[in-house]
Amino acid sequence: MPELPEIASRAREMDKELTGKTITKVEVLQPKCLNVSKKKFATALEGAKLLGTTYHGKWIFTDTTKGYLLINMGMGGELLLVDSKSMPEKWRIAFHFKDRTTLAVNFWWFGYTHYAAASKLDKHTMSAKLGPNVIDVAFAEFRELLSKRKGAVKSFLLNQERIAGIGNAYVHDILFLAGLHPLRTIDTLSDDEIEALWNGIQKGLKPSLRKRGAFYERDLYGKRGGFKMKDILVGYREGKPCPSCGEKVVKIKTGSTASFICPKCQPLKQKKSTGKKVVKKIGAKKPKKSAAKRKPPARKSAAGKPVKRRAASKKKRS
Repeated sequence: MPELPEIASRAREMDKELTGKTITKVEVLQPKCLNVSKKKFATALEGAKLLGTTYHGKWIFTDTTKGYLLINMGMGGELLLVDSKSMPEKWRIAFHFKDRTTLAVNFWWFGYTHYAAASKLDKHTMSAKLGPNVIDVAFAEFRELLSKRKGAVKSFLLNQERIAGIGNAYVHDILFLAGLHPLRTIDTLSDDEIEALWNGIQKGLKPSLRKRGAFYERDLYGKRGGFKMKDILVGYREGKPCPSCGEKVVKIKTGSTASFICPKCQPLKQKKSTGKKVVKKIGAKKPKKSAAKRKPPARKSAAGKPVKRRAASKKKRS
């Protein structure tokens, strides 16, 4: 599945090669990937001049004089710029240009090719709900995004509505670089661990971004990405030695997905931190009734109902 390194690379290539071209004809072989009818899709984009291409998470946005072309590659595929007389063997959507070149879009399994009027881009539900691009989030913003959350770290990273661009291909190495077990909960992370996670995201994505994405994806010119299997640290390397300690990488079940971890470098046991907690303190002593301390505000569930706080242990720590 193409993730931020691949999508950002394709967007950069499309912006360079397609800006200024005019679409003369749109052909659709797979109507189910559209958000409107074939006729409406073709009518909306034929005659449009391409103004520029950007990306958000796993979506590519091409601005045109007649609205937006939005592409999501789903589980993978190809975006190929070819001569109109030399179409690839497999394609689902074709955008033919005035200069007799064609952008041929192919999906391996599923994907989306949508149209949105310029004035209604914010109404495109699948992209409007995306969180910020993960690679562009500054540390202070990242820390704020984690504030008051309690779920598993991996689930947060994969939730595109929280933070956009990470999938199952890169999340394993990101968590390894951060030294975090995928099932560690966000509310147990210290300042140092949150910073390590932010750094892990940068270090886990940028090498692939510099190499135009993973080896199993092709660029706009048909060339494979330069990020190869040897560049992966622990992801999909079950039984191989950890590059840090030599322990064997193991594959574990984490909810509905599998994870690859080093059991020594990424223990599930929550580490005791000497730093200040960002969200809340675990196991804090219950204040005495006589103490003149302000009660913390009541937490609320997703439905807006008050949630009872669990009483902290009265037993003194040794």
